[in-house]
Amino acid sequence: MKTNPTAVIIGTRGYPSYYGGFETAVRQLAPFLVDAGWDVTVYGREKSVRRDDPTRDRRVRSVFTRGVESKSASTLSFGLTSVLHAMWRKPSVALVMNVANGYWLPLLRLRGIPTVVNVDGIEWEREKWNRLGRAVFKLGARMTARFAKVIVCDSIEIARRWREEFGRESVIIAYGGTFRPRSALPPLGLPSRRYVLFVARFVPENSVQQFLEAVPAIAKQADVVIVGSSGYGGVVDEQVQALSAANPRVHALGQVSDDDLLFGLWEHAGVYFHGHSVGGTNPALVQAMACGAPTVARDTVFNREVLAEHAEFVQPNANEIQEAVLALLSNVGRAEVLSRGAQERAHKEYSWEKINHSYETTLREASRRQS
Repeated sequence: MKTNPTAVIIGTRGYPSYYGGFETAVRQLAPFLVDAGWDVTVYGREKSVRRDDPTRDRRVRSVFTRGVESKSASTLSFGLTSVLHAMWRKPSVALVMNVANGYWLPLLRLRGIPTVVNVDGIEWEREKWNRLGRAVFKLGARMTARFAKVIVCDSIEIARRWREEFGRESVIIAYGGTFRPRSALPPLGLPSRRYVLFVARFVPENSVQQFLEAVPAIAKQADVVIVGSSGYGGVVDEQVQALSAANPRVHALGQVSDDDLLFGLWEHAGVYFHGHSVGGTNPALVQAMACGAPTVARDTVFNREVLAEHAEFVQPNANEIQEAVLALLSNVGRAEVLSRGAQERAHKEYSWEKINHSYETTLREASRRQS
């Protein structure tokens, strides 16, 4: 009797969860794999999963393991307990997210479980980590380069870095965007195409501080909507709340897990500012493109790879951000050109159907190889 291939997904907060890009990918990929004939288990953290989510596909199995809930230890601890459980189950293949879990790949190899590892961005260059944290991620990357069966990079530039720094070739699989008809009305009573939107986790490499410094000047001419948080509270969260309290045109929404609300904000934004600097293909940027948000982006090789010519690019300083955002907001024709171009590019390059097929093919090929 033929049995279905089995896949486990390790390194995210679980299914369904709305924390970040990995979680978004899993919400799309896990049901797709089930439809393709896989038995799928997603490891996660019980407090991070929305069990009552009406979009949850109950064919996807969730397993919750224990770990330490902290900024520095959560990925490593939950990753280890997930790997130990997966060793007991021995699936056909493991999809592992984040190079921090590279430390545990030898255990999966020892058990004869092929691994496909999404390495994410260049974590050891992120400003939010101290010297020790960066060293931990760099060593995790070296372990990943040595022990992963297949490495997945989400952009050409990330793949180049892995080739040059670690001598590993990779499969390039980006992130997808969800396409839908534009909502008739903007959310929260905002004026369509007349407000500025910022969506990001509050970490230094996302140009958060530079954007916040530009907010008072922007808010003199337009509403400003800020979506995101640090995830752990802190000075930046307090600064955003203070800006909102001091100016009725500044709307601080915190982390938004309602896709309808978030997509509506992108669809009706006059300008979306994207300040990410060290990742590869950023999931929020791809979704903004799919929603047709006219974009001003921080000038990085990653953002140019994704957006091509369909955005305005700026250096990360408050004056330049303010000038570029207000200039695009006042140039309706230019904004519409960027909106259409970005949406067409997203349709061509960043559909979830394309992304999911790539993952399924990669997992199937890896599962057929001997470890």
